[in-house]
Amino acid sequence: MEDVVIIGGSFAGQAAALMLGRARRRVVLLDAGQPRNRFATASHAFLGQDGRAPSDIMATARAQLTAYGTVRQQADRAVTVVAEDGGFRLGLEDGSSLQARRLILATGQRDLLPDLPGLADRWGKTVLHCPYCHGYELDQGPIGVLAAGPMSMHHALLVPDWGPVTLFLQETFQPDAAQSASLAARGVTVEPVPVVALQGDGASVLLADGRQVALAGLFIAPRTEPASDLAAQLGCAFAEGPTGPFVVVDERKATSVRGVYAAGDLAAPMANATMAAAAGVMAAAGTHQSLIMGLAA
Repeated sequence: MEDVVIIGGSFAGQAAALMLGRARRRVVLLDAGQPRNRFATASHAFLGQDGRAPSDIMATARAQLTAYGTVRQQADRAVTVVAEDGGFRLGLEDGSSLQARRLILATGQRDLLPDLPGLADRWGKTVLHCPYCHGYELDQGPIGVLAAGPMSMHHALLVPDWGPVTLFLQETFQPDAAQSASLAARGVTVEPVPVVALQGDGASVLLADGRQVALAGLFIAPRTEPASDLAAQLGCAFAEGPTGPFVVVDERKATSVRGVYAAGDLAAPMANATMAAAAGVMAAAGTHQSLIMGLAA
């Protein structure tokens, strides 16, 4: 039986594996190779890694982990999990299984994109979710915000620092007087006619009345869902965030299920590479301490 199995090999999972490897614990890092950031060409606002492709950052992390003999990296997907014999048994996609005393879930979230022609092809390139991560590269060009509901006000009021903004309401809500005043104060143009497709260069949009609006980038806040159902199989508690459910954890990243920890996008309402890596470090520390003290949480 392993000390810890970490499920998910992006920023949170790799950070957790590094910490536990340095503690000389027997660890399996299980990764299906489908990180949420696989559509992005560069990672920004991540200290010391600004501008590098996420895949390159992770390749470096995987290479560095090979120095730790107690860490085994395995390319596979966990599909089932049960509590068993004071630990957990994972069933893998290849038909094999793993046993561990502790689990760290770093399986991330899945973005549920609006069904607009041309949008998915531009996701992570010119269709974006985080201005702190990608806004600077738009070079103060025209920016759109595609509304998904009243929460899109946050996006619309935030992004004018990166360029002139148009808020496309998409018939999802109508700003009230106070909201309209806030948008006007930030110089945001409100467009009631829906976007029906993306076309051309950048993230330019076609409206239902035939008009075309040239954009350098389009920000959206898609609904999200856990990329894996393992947390639900285990019975972990969830909370509802601004875009979808996430796993509830304490300050040590322990979930509501004894012996199970969670880190990264799966266990946070806000996605960011720096915060995911930090959460992985904290989950590893909490897990390690629970092993030392013989506690499951």
